[in-house]
Amino acid sequence: MKTIYDYQETEMSGKPINLSDYQGKVVLIVNTASKCGLAPQLEGLEKLYKKYKDEGLVVLGLPSNQFHQELGTDQEADDYCRIHYGVTFPMTKRVAVNGDDEDPLFAHLKEESGHGKIKWNYTKFLVGKDGTLIHRFAPITKPESMEEAIYTALNQKNVL
Repeated sequence: MKTIYDYQETEMSGKPINLSDYQGKVVLIVNTASKCGLAPQLEGLEKLYKKYKDEGLVVLGLPSNQFHQELGTDQEADDYCRIHYGVTFPMTKRVAVNGDDEDPLFAHLKEESGHGKIKWNYTKFLVGKDGTLIHRFAPITKPESMEEAIYTALNQKNVL
């Protein structure tokens, strides 16, 4: 059975992100968009990241222009998130979350969740220490309302 550890993304800097490097960590994967009305969630995501990163939380932002809400270039999106929302968690180059060119990680997460296509920006996937999906959160779910689930996942005995 595949897990997120079977996938790779590309950081804004061009450096590969091997998700296998996150084994034993809790990972929150989010499709982001700078011009979306939900973009202020980046602030809450950053707060969670800062609060729990030393305990093993990784927040991974994957910008997408699938819904025509992202800035023109990867660099503009990266700069916007860092300047306006203080984002320090890893951000990837832009990806497609649906359709023929969809990112393989999103194809996997959608299949694992059983909820089909991504309907909007800021869909969030909470992945446990074993690399399997714990929960798919709707775009309107505020980061702070996921804290209990994140805390629980971080305190699960490591199954690896």
